[in-house]
Amino acid sequence: MKLDRKEILAALETISVAGEGKNMVESGAVQNVITFGDEVVVDLLLSTPALHIKKRAEVDIMKVIHEKVYEKAKVKVNIKVEAPEKPENPNLIRGKQIPGISNIIAVASGKGGVGKSTITANLAVSLAKMGFKVGVLDADIYGPSMPIMFDVENSKPISVEVDGKSKMQPISSYGVEILSIGFFTKPDQAVIWRGPMAAKALNQMIFDANWGELDFMLIDLPPGTGDIHLSIMQSLPITGAVVVSTPQAVALADAKKGVSMFMSESINVPVLGIIENMAYFTPEELPENKYYIFGKEGAKNLAEDLQVPLLGEVPLVQSIREAGDYGRPAALQTASVLEGVFENITRNVVQETVNRNETLPPTEAIKITTMAGCSAVKK
Repeated sequence: MKLDRKEILAALETISVAGEGKNMVESGAVQNVITFGDEVVVDLLLSTPALHIKKRAEVDIMKVIHEKVYEKAKVKVNIKVEAPEKPENPNLIRGKQIPGISNIIAVASGKGGVGKSTITANLAVSLAKMGFKVGVLDADIYGPSMPIMFDVENSKPISVEVDGKSKMQPISSYGVEILSIGFFTKPDQAVIWRGPMAAKALNQMIFDANWGELDFMLIDLPPGTGDIHLSIMQSLPITGAVVVSTPQAVALADAKKGVSMFMSESINVPVLGIIENMAYFTPEELPENKYYIFGKEGAKNLAEDLQVPLLGEVPLVQSIREAGDYGRPAALQTASVLEGVFENITRNVVQETVNRNETLPPTEAIKITTMAGCSAVKK
């Protein structure tokens, strides 16, 4: 069958690039359409490098041609990204690149209790075991847990002089540099701060600290999608985000919101993938058995729906909880199943970070303003 170029253009006029009002043809996104018998090549020009936007455009084009023109058509989509030049705004707040830090990974969750901090701690020690230089910023201002998980809850950062300036020296444990608001409060003291105070404390731990040379800085974010998240993304150019969830439906619904926040056009932080925690329970006396207490493959299905990688599954094992309570992350258990689980997940995170750095430009921090009494987020 010979495809008709006019029919293909008419079909493409029924779809648009995500975030744009006009259809693909009218907006000029479709640069050219070439047909060879039952083959068609569509040259597409996009103004954003976001992977999810490119993937959605490619899928939409293939789908509409198969549905409206010829279901067996061989479709190829060539995508070129050409971001429009924007006039420099002197009032735009851009993230300050911390000298010496190569990658900043935000670890988030839509809701509390899914093991986000546990995952962060084990990712950190796994990276350190692989030879990377790693730091952890505990940004969970109202519920800091890193001091306990790294067995340094009684430690206090000291002041050191760097290039004539006084800096906080992060606490080192298991080869990981750590800063947390928990180092500056009493164990029974609640942190009762408004957003600006919390943001100021975070900025001090980020920019007034002697982090040194780091391959990875992991930021343990609070649950949800709130003020602290915006403050972090306003302060720092985040390389990518990792979202943690359990297989449970209510956790997945909130995890979806977390992914949506990072992927939103105004924030545009690449999502490296989803980690499923408490994926299944295996009794010690029955090591071959798996019991899916919170549901089965929920995060896997969510990752497929959102077109982001599933970085791995962590089983529900008592020793993970005990390791966190005792201040020795489970990934340090040599020759154990858990060591292998966390090593595999960590390798996936590293690979996705490499992929992201090879295909996307550096992330810019966002500017947060207030308009007509409502919060707005802009690039």
